[in-house]
This record gives sequence, structure tokens and C-alpha cells, in this order.
Amino acid sequence: MSLLTAMALAGAPAPAAWAEDGDAQGILKAMADYVSRQENLSLKYDADIEVVTPAVEKIQFSASGDVALSRPNRFRISRTGGYADVELISDGTNVTIYDRGGNRFAQVAGSTSFDEAVDRLRSEASLELPGADLLLAKPYDELMAGVLEAKHIGRGVVEGVECEHLAFRNLDTDWQIWVEVGDKPVPRKYVITSKAVGAAPQYTLRLRDWKTGVTPAPDAFAFKPPEGSSGVAITVLKDIDEIPAGVVPGGTK
Repeated sequence: MSLLTAMALAGAPAPAAWAEDGDAQGILKAMADYVSRQENLSLKYDADIEVVTPAVEKIQFSASGDVALSRPNRFRISRTGGYADVELISDGTNVTIYDRGGNRFAQVAGSTSFDEAVDRLRSEASLELPGADLLLAKPYDELMAGVLEAKHIGRGVVEGVECEHLAFRNLDTDWQIWVEVGDKPVPRKYVITSKAVGAAPQYTLRLRDWKTGVTPAPDAFAFKPPEGSSGVAITVLKDIDEIPAGVVPGGTK
């Protein structure tokens, strides 16, 4: 922010790359096409979500997990944080939401695609899969929906990896994405700022250890109920969010 402020005070124009919308969209499209072409992929992630208390104090909550996806409709996604330890598994026939902390699980009929499963989990269980928008069949269309402005900021480094830094503006959100430079343009960092929420909380996702083209093990997406676990209705699993109840999260694009 100090650089931007100094430039504004000096009346200096922004670097030319910042105004080249086509560059930002082209890089984003290349990333989206590459990721959507991968039939099998896996990665690890770390997520930080900011909340705003009634006293207008920002508090950040963190979680980490793993993602394994085998298109069109098999996946295993874990999320471990301070308030929940959850695993989402789709074997193509059933989608299981397993609350590892409470040793209970709910199952719903499987979906024909990862996209359909994401929509169902959002609507039926209010569950968001970390980075789901980046893994859809057509992520570019989803990401660009409602975009008013796009900028190619330049180059940046995320965990030692050189990336293209892109910034986009929607009506209620600003969001940024860092895309790895080279022949494997995977997303390395994703930040969403909620402008419509007081104090503008952010959601930050860091993506690492990408693996593509690896055939998953035969039991990679199987779910066997652990000993002592209990099956429950999906509506019962209302307390498996990554933040405690009663606070205002940011980062919904």
C-alpha cells in the first residue's frame, strides 16, 4: 500500500502492465484450461479466513488440507482447522461428509460431475469446498463472471515459485490470483476481499505440492465407516465450518 500511496501522491501513472486487461485474462484462461484438462490431480492447501467481530476487530482463522480429484466425479478433500476436522469423499456413487472430530458421517447420492457435487454441497449442506472454483470443468467462466476490471500486476514469488500476479474487480469483491510461470500454469495463491462487508475481510488460499497425471490408487476414493462412527442426516452437520458461529466471514466471491 505504501508504493500505491506514494505513486498517487506523486501523480505517477501505474505501470503499463497494470492496465493490460487482455494479459490478465489470457493468463487466467491459460491457467483455467490447463487445470481443467487434468483428469487426475492432487494438491495440498492452507487457508486463512478473516472475520469481523461486533467490536470491528479482525480475527483470522486457519485451516489446512489435501485435495485429490479424478474427473468426472471422484474426489477426496480434507480440511483440518481449530474448529472442525472434516473429509469429503465421492466414490462416484455416493458423496460422504465425514466429521472426523465427531466420528459421524452423512451420505447423499453421488453426482455425475465435480461441478454438480459442488453445487449440491453448497445448497444442501452449506459446505464450501476449498478452491472449488479453480477446479471446475470451466473455471474461467466461473471466475470471470461479474468481473468489471482485470489487471496484470506483474511477477511475484509464492513459496519460492515465480508467478504471474493478476488482480480482478467485481461489484462487491476484489480478488487476486498468482499463477505459476512456465508450462504448468497452476494457481499458487488466491485472495478474495469482501468490499461489501465492513473492514473488508479477506479469504486467502495457498496451493502447493501440485501433482498431475498420476493414476490414483484403487481405494483412493473409498469410504469405510470407522469403528464407532454414526450415520446422520446431512442437515445435522451444521457445526463443521472452519470458523465458530456468530462471526461475519469474508471471502465469498
